[in-house]
Amino acid sequence: MNAETESRPAPVVPDTVPVVFEAIVKLQAIAAMYNRGSVTLAPHILYTKHGEIYLDAVTLERDGQPPKEPKIGAFKLAGLSALRITPRRFKPSELFVPGEERYVGSTLLSVES
Repeated sequence: MNAETESRPAPVVPDTVPVVFEAIVKLQAIAAMYNRGSVTLAPHILYTKHGEIYLDAVTLERDGQPPKEPKIGAFKLAGLSALRITPRRFKPSELFVPGEERYVGSTLLSVES
């Protein structure tokens, strides 16, 4: 090990990562609590940024209501609690651009478009 790797801590991998991996592979929505509200998300990509794990997903519902317009939001994985896979299936969104610069070299898993 060199001094650079010794001073930089490894990213903390939440126990929710396998759940999100499964949801991405099976194209199944996940339900979770986020900012004290319930959300249902179509997970599209799991990636790292600044030593943290992030999930970009389409919000399907927030507190039981569909969003006004579809968009891909970024969620810090550590901020999602009570995360579980739902039986609801989804198709990859046309809004998702897997080749975006922020994903290059940091993608853990993404949907295939």
